[in-house]
Amino acid sequence: MLLAIDVGNTRIKVAVFEKHNILFQDVFLREEASKKIENIFKKNSKITESVLSSVGKLDVEVVDLLKKHSDLNVISSESRFPFKNNYETPKTLGIDRMVLASGATLMYPNQNRLVIDAGTCITYDFVTADDVYLGGAISPGLRLRYEALHNYTAKLPLLELEQPIHYIGNSTKQAIHSGVVNGILNEIDGFVGQYRQQYQVLTIILTGGDADFLAKNIKSTIFANPNFLLESLSHIHHYKIEND
Repeated sequence: MLLAIDVGNTRIKVAVFEKHNILFQDVFLREEASKKIENIFKKNSKITESVLSSVGKLDVEVVDLLKKHSDLNVISSESRFPFKNNYETPKTLGIDRMVLASGATLMYPNQNRLVIDAGTCITYDFVTADDVYLGGAISPGLRLRYEALHNYTAKLPLLELEQPIHYIGNSTKQAIHSGVVNGILNEIDGFVGQYRQQYQVLTIILTGGDADFLAKNIKSTIFANPNFLLESLSHIHHYKIEND
């Protein structure tokens, strides 16, 4: 069994895999990591391997804990990836984006793939059918847009995510909801349209914390999978084993 760990800026997502099937998953704060991961190993004695990707620094004691209980595979920019990286500044490319591109390459072979990760930021990552990573885009996510409107204006309130009643907001609150949510939906549909002008056959994977909310409203045909990064970690781990 495999334990996959995705370390974000504030939260850690984990999943226990048997082959590529998720048996258990959890999300917790970084300061809870040691206790939570120790409990996972106690409840799943058959875990022998772990794979980790991190956009921030993980405590040494947590890394030592993973090494104590399993054979740890840390995914870094130096790891072997299943695509050719044509990004002009590869050392600045986030490891989370590289993992997502790897998952798209391995799970959707011989296809043009666009991975949209809707989290704190929205990232767009494109891999061609012949497995060349070209890059993509980064924009503010839903929460960042709500916070920006509140923090950089004098009177606009900080709102929680809500489905707009209508695209024409007839109150300040509804105008904010319409601007944030419809702005992102139109952005995504616009990007997808641009890609499809050049790549008519295109597989689109939508993931991240806001994937389910956005998927209900996006016009384009997509695969919505909030667990895609964890699943990608499982696939890239097995790819490493098979190619070492």
